[in-house]
Amino acid sequence: MNPVQVIAVTSGRGGVGKTNVAINLAMGMADLGRRVVLLDADLALANVDALLGLTAESNLADVISGKCKLEEVILPGPGGVRIVPGASGERHMTQLSSTQRAGLIHAFSEIGDSLDVLVVDTASGIGESVLSFVRAAREVLVVVCDEPTSINDAYMLIKLLSQEHGISRFHVLANMTRTPLEGRGLYKKLLNLTDNFLCVVVHYLGEVPFDESVRKAAHKYRAVYDAFPKSKCTHAYRDIAQKVDSWPLPADPSAYLEFFGDLFQRT
Repeated sequence: MNPVQVIAVTSGRGGVGKTNVAINLAMGMADLGRRVVLLDADLALANVDALLGLTAESNLADVISGKCKLEEVILPGPGGVRIVPGASGERHMTQLSSTQRAGLIHAFSEIGDSLDVLVVDTASGIGESVLSFVRAAREVLVVVCDEPTSINDAYMLIKLLSQEHGISRFHVLANMTRTPLEGRGLYKKLLNLTDNFLCVVVHYLGEVPFDESVRKAAHKYRAVYDAFPKSKCTHAYRDIAQKVDSWPLPADPSAYLEFFGDLFQRT
C-alpha cells in the first residue's frame, strides 16, 4: 500500500485565508483523481463544515470522548472531498493532553486504506494543538498575505517548528495577492528572515490572486473551486494542486508521531 500524502495548511496568524486555501487545495487534489480527506483541526473554532453549508451531527470531540469512531464523523463534501469536522465552542478541546492529541492522530490509521491525501487545516498561531498536527504531517504549507504582521508571524511559526520540533522544510503560499510580483515579494521578505537566522529550506509554492468570487462563493456556502470553476482564483488552485501532486510521497517514517505512521510497517 502506498503512503498517504499529509499536508498541514497553517499560518502564523488569522485572517490570511488559510481555511479557504485548505478547502480549495483539497478540491483541486480531488479533481486530479486523488482520494482526499480534509481535516478541520481547529479544535476550538472549527468552521469548515459551516463554510460549506454542511451539518455535522458529530465531530472530533465525540471521537475524543469515545462516543464514536473517526470514520463515523466523516461528512461527504463537494467534489468528492470527505470532511472530518472539528469542534467549535467546546472549550475543553483546547486543553487536550499530549496523550489525547496523539490518540486522535493515531485514529486516522483506521481510514488509511481509503485515501491518498490528507489536508489538515490547523488553527492559526502556535498553540499546542497546532504544533502537534503540523509535526504529524509530512509537508507544511504556510499561508501568508500582504498584511503588516503576516510575514513576521509566519517567520515566528517557522522558527518555533524548526528550533523546537526539528522541521526543516516548508512551503509558502501567498494568498489574496494583487499581482504575481506581490506574491514573490512576500516570499522574498520571509526568505530573507529564514536565510539569515534559521537553518531551513523554504519553497515558494505560488500565489492565489485576490478575487471577488471568493466572497460570492462564501455567501453561497460553497468553495470558490466549486461555485466559480472559471474564476482566476480557481485557475490558481488548479495550478497549485498540480504542483502539490508532484511532491514525492514519504518513503520512511519520521522520528515523530505522525499521521499514518504505522502504514510504513504495513507496506
